[in-house]
Amino acid sequence: MTTTSTAGMTAPFALARYRDGDSVRLGLVAGDRVRAVSRDELGAADLNAFLAHPDWERLRALADSESEGWMPLADVVLTAPVEPRQVLQAGANYREHVIELVVAGLTQDSSRSPEEARDFAAKMMDERRAHGEPYFFLGLPTVVAGDDVPLVLPAYSQVHDWELELAIVIGREAFRVSREEALDHVAGYTIVNDITTRDLVFRKDMKEIGTDWFRAKNAPGFLPTGPFLVPAPFVDGSDVRVRLDLNGQTMQDGSSSDLLFDIPALISAASQTTALLPGDLLLTGSPPGNGQHWKRFLRDGDVMTGSISGLGTQVVRCVAEGPAS
Repeated sequence: MTTTSTAGMTAPFALARYRDGDSVRLGLVAGDRVRAVSRDELGAADLNAFLAHPDWERLRALADSESEGWMPLADVVLTAPVEPRQVLQAGANYREHVIELVVAGLTQDSSRSPEEARDFAAKMMDERRAHGEPYFFLGLPTVVAGDDVPLVLPAYSQVHDWELELAIVIGREAFRVSREEALDHVAGYTIVNDITTRDLVFRKDMKEIGTDWFRAKNAPGFLPTGPFLVPAPFVDGSDVRVRLDLNGQTMQDGSSSDLLFDIPALISAASQTTALLPGDLLLTGSPPGNGQHWKRFLRDGDVMTGSISGLGTQVVRCVAEGPAS
């Protein structure tokens, strides 16, 4: 069992999902305790129905109560706190991260000095922020996993990478909404580590096709999510610290204030094409410091500790894929 605590989760309460034998139950977390939430207490048929019209005051009253059923949080096994029907991912959305990658590419085959390459990349990112649009691709909802299970590293590659991200949890359905309306459609936030197999990102058999995000990002368990769904009223997503430690060493440490396209812009842009549904995840991008930058990728036995201001801490343990049976 993974020992669970609310370290780093500053909200007075949050939602979680935990294992109860062979089933999973919705739980309310307050401090270092958790209790099951019934349909009657939730006032909705299930989690996504609640998120469509979240009544946080209803849950606040329950969190403040001394009713029966509270358990120590450390005594339960949490799993992913959401059940999205869609997962949208924003690519290349941290200014410094993109500059870092562009500079690395340019300095391999360019007459520019590293300083000139950085200046070129910074101007390019500022132009994109001013006149460009967010870049989205899709993940599979079946890939969402809790940190109650290890991250199995597929044997077909040795370059599996981490990307810690702030994830928006959609509340009321959003379709063709404006930037000004966008935050009205946010139920809450959670932590996601968007695992990527780097040598599968670009097709080798037909380079004209470009990127292959399906193969690169959708192996089982490649979206560790949670441990908590923190209500939107308790989070200022415009400036949260996003930090990932690998075996105790800090690899990523950025702020969502570095986003090229902020949360309202992402929601509005994505909703112009498709309806974002209650419970869906919209990933906002990852700060600099991926394994590709460090030239160090995930290995058997690695432990990733990801934290985002106010959302808690996610612990993911990596294991190598065993031989095929």
